[in-house]
Amino acid sequence: MMSQSMKSMVGGLVLLTAPAAFATSTTSIPAFEASVTTARGTTSPGGATIVRAEIRTALNAFLNDTGGPTGVDSAERTYLTTRLNDTPFQQSLTGTAAKYYADFYELNDANTVAAPLYLSPVSGTAASLYGATGPLANSSRIQEGYIANGAGVANQATLGYAFSSYFGPQSGIFEPITVKELIERLSGTTVAGTPSVDEVEGATAFITAISRNSNRLYVSGWSCRGCGAPGWTGGYVIAAVSTDRRFVRMVSVMTASD
Repeated sequence: MMSQSMKSMVGGLVLLTAPAAFATSTTSIPAFEASVTTARGTTSPGGATIVRAEIRTALNAFLNDTGGPTGVDSAERTYLTTRLNDTPFQQSLTGTAAKYYADFYELNDANTVAAPLYLSPVSGTAASLYGATGPLANSSRIQEGYIANGAGVANQATLGYAFSSYFGPQSGIFEPITVKELIERLSGTTVAGTPSVDEVEGATAFITAISRNSNRLYVSGWSCRGCGAPGWTGGYVIAAVSTDRRFVRMVSVMTASD
């Protein structure tokens, strides 16, 4: 039987990938503004200052309105550019909130054409790369590769297309995460059990070796029938992107199966 957590994750992916079920920028922009107004309220977590969780919630309005793999369309991108250059607005964000906005803006560039990112399985087992064996290593699939110089950069369209092409399942929308959030995700239960601290620390070091200088870490969920196991399976994928946005390391972790 499919677990409740599996059903919730699959439902979320349907919301992110269903065709043309949601409105366009005519409602996403007002929804964003409404969230910002609420975030500036005196009773909100940050008071008049917008904290990271609040700007993330507000920006999610742009991810759930088109049903496409890129999330942000050209009209929304234009609006986001205006807000990026709006000094009073940017000053109303905490440092971590401003970082999330900048990361979201960079990733969601409204380019619907994926850059040619060619991935290949890494040499060595996940256990050898993490320096520890266990449930996380046993549930991981790892691939990495380059985008040719001048052929584009890793953005929303590129990451989504590459994951689907080389791993099989279709992912949801990729979102920026911090190293702390990466550790929390890696520490969660996998289909093979709960990882050890050694596994989590090793996987974190292996993943962030690519993104350390750029702080470009992204996460998405996935689900699939017949991908590596009978019935439904699901999990998450971490994408670590280099400073020049041309090298990508992807780690897919299976967390559920029926």
